Amino acid sequence: MYFKKERSFYWLLSQDISKIKEISRVLLAFQLWNVETDLARKLIEEKNDGHWNNSIRDTSRSISALAKVEENQENTKKWILAQQENGAWNNDVYDTTYALMALADMGIYNLEGCRWLVDNYSSEWEYPGTNSLIINALIKQGKLDQNDEFSAFINEHAKWILGQRDKNGAWKTIATSNICIQALILAGYHEELSSDIEWVLEKMNHNGSWGKNEASVTATALSLITLAQFTKKNGN
Repeated sequence: MYFKKERSFYWLLSQDISKIKEISRVLLAFQLWNVETDLARKLIEEKNDGHWNNSIRDTSRSISALAKVEENQENTKKWILAQQENGAWNNDVYDTTYALMALADMGIYNLEGCRWLVDNYSSEWEYPGTNSLIINALIKQGKLDQNDEFSAFINEHAKWILGQRDKNGAWKTIATSNICIQALILAGYHEELSSDIEWVLEKMNHNGSWGKNEASVTATALSLITLAQFTKKNGN
């Protein structure tokens, strides 16, 4: 696999990246490709009393992006854990998955949250992107092996996600496709994703970005994260 990733880096660095979601995604993408920026400092400066925007998702994304550069996250850990109620965060599948991934990046295993995701799974969550976030959270929270109580659930839903691909080898949008591919790589299905990676590469704009019209910082960062994870997994 080969693509001119430098164009993507240049395009991102030329953008006004100000939203917490964008800063977090781009920082993580650059870390995976070993590109130095001042985004970590920028993200830390936006932190307030252990959280970002009083938002579970913004705070969780920030924690994951800063996991390798900010050692003292004690106040953030306390804030995240204080928001958990009856196993979940805001009784919401998305807040809960992001919180669990952030806790995992801080080395915290939260069995109650994982069981909430599995025990409350219903047809209302049957979307490829939603299932992918659940898989990501469960795998990051523990090891995927035969003794793990969630391994059967993870494998079942990973296969379901694979079955939802359209004929072009994708899941409708670039954002959803990236989230799905990232979950499947983590679940050990990287050998079945060559056509999906080719689809992502074909969607890259001439200027190195991803996304329709004026392109999207988040879509571009997500695509770079996907390509970095796939490259690392396949050793090329």
